[in-house]
Amino acid sequence: MLRRMTDEQPRGPDIAADLQDYLQRARTGMLSRLDGLGEYDIRRPMTPTGTNLLGLVKHLAGIELSYLGSCVGRPSEIRLPWVEDGSIWESADMWATAAESRAELIELYRAAWRHSDESVRELGLAAPGYVEWWPEDRRDTTLGTLLTRVTAETAQHAGHADILRELIDGRAGNDHDDVGDAGWWSNYLGSIQEAADTFRDAERST
Repeated sequence: MLRRMTDEQPRGPDIAADLQDYLQRARTGMLSRLDGLGEYDIRRPMTPTGTNLLGLVKHLAGIELSYLGSCVGRPSEIRLPWVEDGSIWESADMWATAAESRAELIELYRAAWRHSDESVRELGLAAPGYVEWWPEDRRDTTLGTLLTRVTAETAQHAGHADILRELIDGRAGNDHDDVGDAGWWSNYLGSIQEAADTFRDAERST
């Protein structure tokens, strides 16, 4: 995976629009990591802590419905069983059960987008927010703070999804082919491995 720096700049003084733009890019990137994969690969745990692609989608849907919905006084009509039964605190939002379909969870995430975007448009960044599960001295906040948090968390998980996809079938980021061909990547990987081997050999000798 490689993400190059670009010369893109914020579009202007409308911070809300900029945040929503970056959030939408991260949302779209997150879902793109599922493209072309079968049911097993989008569900299987890829790390010792169970991180998996469809689970990230499920988790982010709940993040948006809470922080940019109920926490700003606009609860959605959508009900999340893992929230209502409390199993979210046992990480039930981080993986998809066999009964939960890909289509269902993707549509849930898209519905959460729509609700979040409506909150931002209707309330504005200065609108008050309240997060009951945060430390007491931080529970009172603003929609702007929560939008920033959601944008950062979505980008973080989209990055996780990039890595998981590369581990599953070798598909890397969208700019992979623009950076170089197979030979370039082989040389690049070799240079990194050679630099790392310097320390591996030194540690083996001690």
